[in-house]
Amino acid sequence: MLWGSRFDKQFDKTALEFSSSLSFDVNLIEWDIKVSKAHANMLASIGILTSNENDQIQTGLDNIITNYNKGTWKPDKNKFEDIHSAIEEELTNLIGDAGKKLHTARSRNDQVITDVRLWIKDSCKILIKNIIDLQKSIINLAEQHAKTLMPGYTHLQRAQPISLAFHLLAYVEMLERDKKRLEFTFNSADECILGSGALAGSTIKLDRNLVAKQLEFSSVSRNALDSVSNRDFIIDFLNAGNIAMMHLSRFSEELIIWTSYEWNFIKLGDEFTTGSSLMPQKQNPDIPELIRGKTGRVYGNYFSLLTVMKSLPLSYNRDLQEDKEGMFDSFETLNNSLIMMNALIGSLEVNKNRFTKEIDGSFMLTTDLADYLVTKGVAFREAHNILGEIVKYATDNNRKLNELSLEEYKNFNKVFEEDVYKYLSAETCLENKKTIGSPNLQMVKKSIENWKIKLGIN
Repeated sequence: MLWGSRFDKQFDKTALEFSSSLSFDVNLIEWDIKVSKAHANMLASIGILTSNENDQIQTGLDNIITNYNKGTWKPDKNKFEDIHSAIEEELTNLIGDAGKKLHTARSRNDQVITDVRLWIKDSCKILIKNIIDLQKSIINLAEQHAKTLMPGYTHLQRAQPISLAFHLLAYVEMLERDKKRLEFTFNSADECILGSGALAGSTIKLDRNLVAKQLEFSSVSRNALDSVSNRDFIIDFLNAGNIAMMHLSRFSEELIIWTSYEWNFIKLGDEFTTGSSLMPQKQNPDIPELIRGKTGRVYGNYFSLLTVMKSLPLSYNRDLQEDKEGMFDSFETLNNSLIMMNALIGSLEVNKNRFTKEIDGSFMLTTDLADYLVTKGVAFREAHNILGEIVKYATDNNRKLNELSLEEYKNFNKVFEEDVYKYLSAETCLENKKTIGSPNLQMVKKSIENWKIKLGIN
């Protein structure tokens, strides 16, 4: 133990097991080594360590991470509270008394959260890279289906025709916002707090800017009390993960629906589906179902940390040990979900003509017909009522809109002319769109080209 000399009795074994964070904060070993190396260099620069002592520490720390990666050193979970104390004792075992000087002018409070800040910065970069990869896959699929028609829905009721490309581009937009949230999180974590000590800094004149430069932080924190208790950047990270998983879950839901017999719109690759132990015909979309299901655990990690933080007085409290396990889990869950969704998109086959006949002349075109009447001088509210009557008439007679004669249309309003049928065709329904952000074919193609440039797709 790093603190045992003040006590008469050893820490209870069951209490150690209950309080140990070693099983999950071992994920920080790489970053803890980097932080310790930077801290040692700084201590040498201000004369606390000799050049020889610093060389010993640097070599010892390098050996620890090498031995850990090779599996020749494994910290004992029955002995150590966390990875940080395990490294410090192993360093002293390797190099002797010089190792005991490493913890000069730092606390585990500022040490640990510096590690976490580095880990989050790196994790944000990994997630952003995988989001970009998924965006590229979606764009490639969208480019193949700019003319593939499908119903657009509101209230899970067929509303207006759109293209599959247009639908897919909506998810590219969502993912772009996810990237921006992770970029914000990266920036909120990009602050060096090492040198804050337990809560009040140090009487030793530390060169905090040197440490920040070595660890590639863009700034140094201003208030030691806030620095060691601040977990806002972890909450930002978890929230970014929440929203990204929510987006993936929505996409998963749609993929699941589209694969159903009733939709018959897409087929997922055999390598990403499963069968039934009972029903031979089944091909189940397990991977998107799992992504949808795993969203709940990511939400839980977020609310868990919010609950920990809601009533903590300044500065450090042991409750804050609960900040990391959910953080690691959310990263792994989101990262793996991004990778799997990317693979799913690459395996996807589309039934291109599935909805063309259903859209041609269908009631999904009634809003376009209302707009048509508006261009003929009819007030929109009146046009809306006229189209409601036409839909009722067509429904009662079991006919589609393009099956009604011009004479029948004129019975509802005299302004209808032969050009009305241009608004009733599946072939022209998207061409009639005029506004920016609509599923107009040329606008969708332009959007795809813009995304290809932005994402560096050749």
